[in-house]
Amino acid sequence: MEYHVAADYLTSFQRRRPKLGIETTARMLSHFDDPQDDVECVQIAGSNGKGSTARMLDSVLRRAGLSVGLFTSPGLNDFREQVRVDGRKVPKSLISKYTDELTPCIDRLRDDDDEPTHFEVLTAVALRHFSEMDVDVAILEVGIGGRYDATSAVDPVASAVTSVSLEHTELLGETVEEIARDKAQVAPKAAPLVTGADGAALAAIREVTDVVSVGPERGDGADAPDVVAVETGMRSAVESEVSIAGPGWSLETNLPLLGSHQACNAGVAATLARQIADVDTDAIADGLRSVVWPGRFEILSTEPMVVLDGSHNPGAAATLSDLLARYDYEDLHLVFGAMADKAYGEMVESLPEVATAYATRPDLDRAEHPDALAETLSAYAGSVETVASVPEATERAIEAADPDDFVLVSGSLYTVAEARDRWTRRLAPTARTRGSHVASSFVGADFESDTDAAETDSAADAPRDGPVSAVDRRVFRTYLRPEQAERIDELLSDVGGDCRRSTAGSPEKLVATVIAGTTGQLRSLATALSNEGLGLRRVAAQLDGQLDPIDPSRESGLGPLAGEETAVMGILNVTPDSFHDGGEYEALDAAVERAEALVDSGADIIDVGGESTRPGADPVPAEEEIDRVVPVIEALSDLDVPISVDTWKASVADAALDAGADIVNDVSGLTDPEMPFVVADHDASLVLMHSLSIPVDPDSSPIYDDVVEDVIDELGEQLLRAERAGIDRDQIVIDPGCGFGKSPAESYALIDRAGEFRALGCPVLIGHSRKSMYKAIDYADDGRLTPTIAGTALAADRGADVVRVHDVRENASAIRAVDGRIDPDS
Repeated sequence: MEYHVAADYLTSFQRRRPKLGIETTARMLSHFDDPQDDVECVQIAGSNGKGSTARMLDSVLRRAGLSVGLFTSPGLNDFREQVRVDGRKVPKSLISKYTDELTPCIDRLRDDDDEPTHFEVLTAVALRHFSEMDVDVAILEVGIGGRYDATSAVDPVASAVTSVSLEHTELLGETVEEIARDKAQVAPKAAPLVTGADGAALAAIREVTDVVSVGPERGDGADAPDVVAVETGMRSAVESEVSIAGPGWSLETNLPLLGSHQACNAGVAATLARQIADVDTDAIADGLRSVVWPGRFEILSTEPMVVLDGSHNPGAAATLSDLLARYDYEDLHLVFGAMADKAYGEMVESLPEVATAYATRPDLDRAEHPDALAETLSAYAGSVETVASVPEATERAIEAADPDDFVLVSGSLYTVAEARDRWTRRLAPTARTRGSHVASSFVGADFESDTDAAETDSAADAPRDGPVSAVDRRVFRTYLRPEQAERIDELLSDVGGDCRRSTAGSPEKLVATVIAGTTGQLRSLATALSNEGLGLRRVAAQLDGQLDPIDPSRESGLGPLAGEETAVMGILNVTPDSFHDGGEYEALDAAVERAEALVDSGADIIDVGGESTRPGADPVPAEEEIDRVVPVIEALSDLDVPISVDTWKASVADAALDAGADIVNDVSGLTDPEMPFVVADHDASLVLMHSLSIPVDPDSSPIYDDVVEDVIDELGEQLLRAERAGIDRDQIVIDPGCGFGKSPAESYALIDRAGEFRALGCPVLIGHSRKSMYKAIDYADDGRLTPTIAGTALAADRGADVVRVHDVRENASAIRAVDGRIDPDS
């Protein structure tokens, strides 16, 4: 079954039905040979906070070295977001496989008048996937209640109820106590239920099962929590400080999910982690600090402050209001879109004074009309605008805000999802060489008239297949909202370009879109888009940025990393065990001599590494790594090139930057949660690499649908983390991570399609030197040098800004050949 057919099938099921119970889900699981029996399952129920708690537990357990499956709901744009293993979405290829397997069972269920809901089907698919991937623990966010939820078809080893409030009263009961008892049905048989509930809800849960209660200090006696979890302050605008203490254990950490309620959720996650795998407090602290949960008080800018928060009920809105009170700002600009069946009037009433409100509507049948929202908002806002498109409303709010203002997008996760496009949409060039060959293809020819024709008012008459179109043709791909894609198709057609749209294979709520045309036609499109609504001005800015190369004179600390020519980063390993040159340059004098030789050979940057990341390498304590790299960096201070430190540890990066390093080359993808803050504090540059494990796990074989698209997507989220910590994107270089969790063929694709990583708006580094990806073609028996040089030539031709290599002279020569910088007299 093709993926798009499988996706349409899985999303076609009813969302609710009158039948309650787990029998239907159990039948599907039985058809899958009961995959839930292959993994240890954890259920997390609650009225609010269950998704955040699930994410925190996932992060903590992975930090402890476990493989973790995570099932949450809803997804922002696609149901694949809801099913993850070790942070990665379920591959499309496996969705097709699982759907093929499940279809006969669903046909039988339909014959029995027992068609499942979408959530029931997805629960079964998630557990099938977790079994297939052989995870250690599967974390399941409960849908509704506990007793009759589809996830209750499992026998959990640990469970939690985060909080209890009045919700789904038609199904769960009309009182908090009834609802609490229903949710408490997720309790495991062999361990106490962990809960952040208090008061009457906690008392009702205790009637059902043994509990470990979590929360702020509430005095002595029966009300005192077993685990105290409190927020003690704000570390920065993007992190709070939390303290968690249980019987015989305690920890303090920083948490990127803000609020006292999130401190309680963190306490629940920490307690579960200790129940499940006796995770030590250091791993818990690091895991909590590393958590990412898009759309939940997610800070995406600080000047002005821009926050996306999916609060969709009055209680959550009241909590949101408390968080806003922590920030000093001038005016609040609110982008608000809510579902028609929600108490949005009470939600708005909970918020602080609003200067300007933008009433809008996500593309969903259940969403309330903007006019109705505007009428409600008019009682609470200084002025109200009605804007049909969420992306457009978001653009207008940001454009209207001064640097000291606050922009809030809220009311629904669906609203937040559409607003978040502004930061996650990527316009990827499908092919890019070192420049257009138009000028050299036809000596003396002048094609300016053809280009200009596409930029005049009569551009609609410009030919699609003239001489410029045949040579100077640019192609970009992206995902857009349906209305956006339709409008771009119209505008590009007007100037003679081409647009292709497809919902097949694209995320559930987006349209795969390809645009193609001459540079002139695409510039005309960008000009037209800058005057459009629907949030398309942001697309115009991205398109302009893609059509113009990165300006090497811009204000940034990247230096040669952002130049017009491919730069060479020379590798200096001061280690005993690196795979190519371990032990050769351990001594300080040898390291300095090697660095000088690299510069003489043409190195533009020197990258100093004190720990091997080769497969099977032993970890090096931070103190030892510092002792290796800092003296070398200090001794290289007189070299007239930037110095980079190759480390994933924040403490090592801090010491190296203090010693004079300019760049941090983090091959772990910000595994150390303190790393982006260290880089920001030093105003240093960052090389951010895509990696699934450090050191490389030789047994790891992740599944990519398209390795380039998947890596771009995953690096994009890491870029948001780096920016949130205060690193300007102009200071970041991205590295797709050849060899790190990729097969040789996949690593080759990363080099061959290096230009597509321009979609992230950063210079691109390729690190491929002498790696095992070349093992099968090392015919010269020269330690993979020959294929490395070929890879460098390919990377330079495809537009890579930097190559990281051991052998500088040979690779620099290859780059000069590609660029045509050959002096026949030299």
